[in-house]
Amino acid sequence: MSDLRSKPHVVASIEARMGSSRLPGKVLEDICGKSALGWLIDRLRLCRTVDDIVVATSTNSLDDVLAQWCRQHGVTCYRGSEDDVLLRVVEAQRFAESDIVVEITGDCPLTDPDVVDMGVETFLLNDCDFVTNCGVPSFPQGICVQVFRLEDLERMGRESDDPAVHEHVSLLFYEHPEVYRVINLMAPGVWHLPKDCRTQLDYPEDLAFLREVCARLLPENGYGFGIGELVKLLRAEPSLMDINRHCMERNVR
Repeated sequence: MSDLRSKPHVVASIEARMGSSRLPGKVLEDICGKSALGWLIDRLRLCRTVDDIVVATSTNSLDDVLAQWCRQHGVTCYRGSEDDVLLRVVEAQRFAESDIVVEITGDCPLTDPDVVDMGVETFLLNDCDFVTNCGVPSFPQGICVQVFRLEDLERMGRESDDPAVHEHVSLLFYEHPEVYRVINLMAPGVWHLPKDCRTQLDYPEDLAFLREVCARLLPENGYGFGIGELVKLLRAEPSLMDINRHCMERNVR
């Protein structure tokens, strides 16, 4: 932490690429008049605890359009390794002069600002190494927050040559609770949805689901609606979850 700052510099890191085997170009797909990445950026800008945002993309020419989008929308963009995602995130965070990393993937456009703030505040108020709401599933899939120190991620990058660790940035925090002090955030019961409910963007069916949800919530709530409004809608119209219920996540290992 810089001696010139009285508090740590908290930076949200968005991992995003245009290449995707399941839904190419997904982060710039339109959802009710705004790209998926635009949804995510605008929602992160509502966070009280996040000082800056950086998009960590690759040097692959496919991502030129993503870097251009960031320039047009006033978003810091760092381009690094396509395959070593951990290194790319570390370099992006160094570029943004970060102390604390809020890891967000670009396929989570409905990330809730209040959940992000909850994660950052929990991290800053406790003696811990990692705060997550992904370790013990209780939040809807795709509404995620992971918070940790940049220096810990740098150490992981130096000490591990495991390809899975370099692809899945925060993996070691989950796999080694004997080393890292982990706090798992749990959603209150009023936020619970079926475990197979997906709000992330990986498949064409996910895009169809997000468009249906946002078309219903946007007129009354604007772009900043929260998990409460989402859960209320899906409990009232559970058939919406059938649109992408069959889509499956890939195993990390």
